[in-house]
Amino acid sequence: MDDRQSEQLFELADRILAVGRHIDAAKEADAESGTPIEGAVMRYVDRHPGATVGAAAEATRMISSNVSRAVRGLEQKGLLLRASDPHDARRVRLYPTPKAAENLQRLRDTWTRLLDGTIADPDEIDILIAALRTIETRIVARAQGRDATGRA
Repeated sequence: MDDRQSEQLFELADRILAVGRHIDAAKEADAESGTPIEGAVMRYVDRHPGATVGAAAEATRMISSNVSRAVRGLEQKGLLLRASDPHDARRVRLYPTPKAAENLQRLRDTWTRLLDGTIADPDEIDILIAALRTIETRIVARAQGRDATGRA
């Protein structure tokens, strides 16, 4: 990697963090939020209802005890429900609650208002989403010792 590419990648990460701070700050007024760990767990469970604590820990790259603590906090807030797996009573599945769905809708509304008008072309938005999805997928794969195709 040359110096120019190194500088570009640093700038990309810095910009992602800067935008993320603005997005995170905007949610405080309109949506119930918790710790960053609770947010990561809730994001995963919203996208993967019925996931296990272990799957959430692996996907968020956190240790199970921290995820378990976050699950308890989210349960206390009424945002997450634990249910026994119907096929294996030893396993617990995680589901978002109706309150979590309402919270997620408030978050969608807030973030839509924040970003509205920042990019006018829907095709550009699709390109950015695809690029960020690819970056996330590759970072996760690398962290799990796999390449972008899923091979170890």
